[in-house]
Amino acid sequence: MRSRFAAFAKGDEAYLLRSWHPATRPESVEFDPRMRWTRLEVLGTDAGGPGDDKGTVEFRAHYRVGNEDGELHEVSRFVRYDGEWVYVRGRVS
Repeated sequence: MRSRFAAFAKGDEAYLLRSWHPATRPESVEFDPRMRWTRLEVLGTDAGGPGDDKGTVEFRAHYRVGNEDGELHEVSRFVRYDGEWVYVRGRVS
């Protein structure tokens, strides 16, 4: 999760696509050039350890657009695919 947050913050589309499950991966990632990701809070995890094949991460990602602060709250689902953890989908609330 932290590496994907960093990739969003840097605009690293290639990494985001590589770390996305092929069944749910978009063709491209759209970045808002006005948005600056500023901080990630991991609120909780379920599974996702060395012996697991799936897990979830609940997080808040903080951002700034102009003079306005905002946050994205999501529970993301990950699975191990070809030996690597990849993002499947998330539920935003």
